[in-house]
Amino acid sequence: MAQNLGTRDLERVLGAGSLFSVAIGSTIGAGVMSLMGVAIGMTGRSVVLSLFVAALITILQTVPRILIGGTVRLRGGAYTQGLMLGGVLYGGIYLFATVFQNLSLAVFALSFADYTAYFIPGIPRRLMAVVILTVFYLINVAGVSNMARVQRLIVVVIIASLILFAVFGLPKVRPGYFKEPGFYTDGFLGMLRAGALMLYAVYGAGNIINLSAQAKNPTRDIPLVCIVVTLFVALLYALMSVVASGVLPLDEVAGKPLTAVAEAVLPTPIFLFFMVGGALFALAANLNSLFATAPVSALQGSIDGWFPKKLSYISPRFKTPVVWLSIFYIIGLIPIFTGLDISDVMNLVLVVSQVLGIAGNFLIIRLPKVIPKEWAASKFHLSYPVLVIVAILSAGAGVFTGVVMIARSSLRLIVLNLIAIALILAFCLWRMKSGKVTTPEISYETE
Repeated sequence: MAQNLGTRDLERVLGAGSLFSVAIGSTIGAGVMSLMGVAIGMTGRSVVLSLFVAALITILQTVPRILIGGTVRLRGGAYTQGLMLGGVLYGGIYLFATVFQNLSLAVFALSFADYTAYFIPGIPRRLMAVVILTVFYLINVAGVSNMARVQRLIVVVIIASLILFAVFGLPKVRPGYFKEPGFYTDGFLGMLRAGALMLYAVYGAGNIINLSAQAKNPTRDIPLVCIVVTLFVALLYALMSVVASGVLPLDEVAGKPLTAVAEAVLPTPIFLFFMVGGALFALAANLNSLFATAPVSALQGSIDGWFPKKLSYISPRFKTPVVWLSIFYIIGLIPIFTGLDISDVMNLVLVVSQVLGIAGNFLIIRLPKVIPKEWAASKFHLSYPVLVIVAILSAGAGVFTGVVMIARSSLRLIVLNLIAIALILAFCLWRMKSGKVTTPEISYETE
């Protein structure tokens, strides 16, 4: 086996366009097909406002990644960010929580198979899930440039399908859209609750921080893409929400998927294109993005001793973390072959990750101390009082999201999260005490 390399040896080939396509793939998901109807049930036609609430909260939560990602190249992605701001133990806990979240590969693959069955009834679900998971695993093994080329093509189809839904539907919206009855059906709080729900639909662009090591100009492109993609998706969804809530009577769309509205406003060929582009291609983009962004933190974690160093092997030919890609691929296959319900496993770290995120949002106040020279020279440099205010707002947005998340969680899930954080903490402390994790490599650098 060739010698292990490091995150500094990954190919730096991703420009703003490639990062944009990955961010879109991390954000737009087939879930919006069902979430939109649920949000309409909460607030009626004011769902359009709830999407901008979701976008504002998302951007506030993404501020730390914008500030630090716009200052230095984070070769270990989100893990390096946690390590810099919170120290070794915090970084380790953050790393393991991040790895747990990547178990959603199987969910995307199985969902892709389910949507495929809509077009090809009787197709074997398990076989289709394995095929699509394998396809995107191989694409990512073959190099980040290949991943980006495929992602750009997929994203073009996604955006085209969603825009067509809006273009065909907006002329059919009934007059008086912004008037009662039907607007603010559950008051201002109902609109906020719908905004909290739609956070799941607009959040995700910040994941491209995990591609900082492979970006050509991360300090310029990552902050810009995070902001542009979040606002772009929110605007696109807002236009779609006007169609979804303004063409048919509210009682026919509240709590229902977008399918009914799409059938009413789209010609049959465009409807089929919308279903393919808005569902199948969105799930494909989710899979491709997750394979692209998942391994980098784990790769740097292996170099730092949280995992066996042998796992940090990088393909000499393609410069990809092939071992970690393979690990995530195998993890994705297990639920497909066993029928294991991994929803509980994935949800084990939802609350944990949110708590860590809130702490991380506030910890950006340490930037002047951790990287004083780089922060002073940063184009995102803020005076310390302003930085504190921004940190408080960002942490506050995280608290809002956390409260909503906990309110939607069962007592059983909250208890499981507490057990998970205890186990992760115990493992991290043991790993540090064993001497495997000593002084982590400095995995950030200026351009």
